[in-house]
Amino acid sequence: MLEQRTAEQSAIRKHTKQPDIQQYINGRFVESESGARFVNHSPFTNEVINHVSKGSKMEIDKAVAAAKKAFKEGPWGKMKVSERMKYIERIADLIDEEAEELSYLESLDTGLPIAQTRNMAARAAENFRFYSRMVQTRMHGEAYMQDNEFVNYTVYSPLGPVGLITPWNAPFMLTTWKVAPALATGNTVILKPAELSPLTANKLAEIIHKAELPEGVFNIVHGFGETAGATLVAHPDVEAISFTGETVTGSAIIKNAADTLKKTSMELGGKSPLIVFDDADVDRALDAAVWGIFSFNGERCTANSRVFLHKNIKDTFVKALKERVQNIKIGDPMDPATQLGPLIDKGHFEKVTGYIEIAKEEGCEVFQGTVPEELKTGNYVPATLLLNATNDMKIAQEEIFGPVMAVIEFETEEEVIAYANDVKYGLAGYVWTNDIKRGHRVAQAVEAGMLWINAQNVRDLRIPFGGMKASGIGREGGHYAILEFYTEPKVIHVAIGDHRIPQFGK
Repeated sequence: MLEQRTAEQSAIRKHTKQPDIQQYINGRFVESESGARFVNHSPFTNEVINHVSKGSKMEIDKAVAAAKKAFKEGPWGKMKVSERMKYIERIADLIDEEAEELSYLESLDTGLPIAQTRNMAARAAENFRFYSRMVQTRMHGEAYMQDNEFVNYTVYSPLGPVGLITPWNAPFMLTTWKVAPALATGNTVILKPAELSPLTANKLAEIIHKAELPEGVFNIVHGFGETAGATLVAHPDVEAISFTGETVTGSAIIKNAADTLKKTSMELGGKSPLIVFDDADVDRALDAAVWGIFSFNGERCTANSRVFLHKNIKDTFVKALKERVQNIKIGDPMDPATQLGPLIDKGHFEKVTGYIEIAKEEGCEVFQGTVPEELKTGNYVPATLLLNATNDMKIAQEEIFGPVMAVIEFETEEEVIAYANDVKYGLAGYVWTNDIKRGHRVAQAVEAGMLWINAQNVRDLRIPFGGMKASGIGREGGHYAILEFYTEPKVIHVAIGDHRIPQFGK
């Protein structure tokens, strides 16, 4: 009944234009000084959704000044933890109240199927509640006695104004994953959301405004990476930058941040392997492989874009993959039955389809589902298999970031480990085998920050999230965010006896 009602509401609203979006600086919604705006397009129709105020250096400077004043002079950084957590919990409650609107806006803006965005609000609210609990229970220091002369102890202090640069895929959940620990630990925030998906970032500003956080604690500057983003990264009063996005941009951010020696956390690209041995539970491995690349329109950093199949099961597995690909429901993202929606914008559509053409040139057999004729105005790429691929091909080495799976055959454990590691990325990996000793051996040998054995990509907020090699630097999640990134440890040495002090010059 709920699905039917939601589908009916969505059918009415899917072509409705949204209000134009302003900056959120120092507790107020304001236009940029230049008055410039940029257009936000629908992935479903490529029609205009709304216009967005275009921020640049002036807006970043104002937002940073507001965040610095709020931290240095305002109550946020000095507030009792229990009082600050009341705000954090209030934000979570307001997200729950706006869950239906948030899932609609996320699908409208990104093309993600609404059946997949419905749980985003719940996950986002839990990000705030989780870090409320984490700060109150885990953000404690250490204490050591030294020869009955000293007590040495540590405390953790917030950094100050931090810059958060967030991606356009699953933007609301991923944005709150940064905002929640940053605010909970007492920092002030300047958020630069992806220009391709501004709707839920603006909704978050409305929610935080309603929660009545002190002015300047949370700010949003909408704009482009080359202007607003670069200014934020280089700003001397910004103490840290957390970025999620593609690897080339991450590298540029690190270089840009070097002059001011600010902390950086990078969650970057991936080309994650899913390895299926011939003793695996093939049906479950098939479910995981299909979900792992074709959910979220294939626009996910941990997607298993390389699937390695043991030669003994390759033919039967590929046959089953082809059947699944043909049956994946491509449709309107607002339809609860839709499993695969349109890509974020026309430029990304052209990038992904360009890689499919490269696959043909490299000798792959390309097998695809079919996009219905009535959807051709949208940025639809059907579920795609690149068969007979080899690991040295461009399509197996570079991140495509779409619903495209490269299928590669292997014979031995040593061979597939070498294949899995022969790539510049190292974010995630998946191993399917009923030999648990082999599962552990392979998982420990694959160069990736996160491995799953006989499981799909199931997350636990308590554990670290991040990658190796070109997939990033640092970790998000759990106590890693609050103790290793958003705070600085400070050591206090207290003399409790009259220890010897050298008497120079006496």
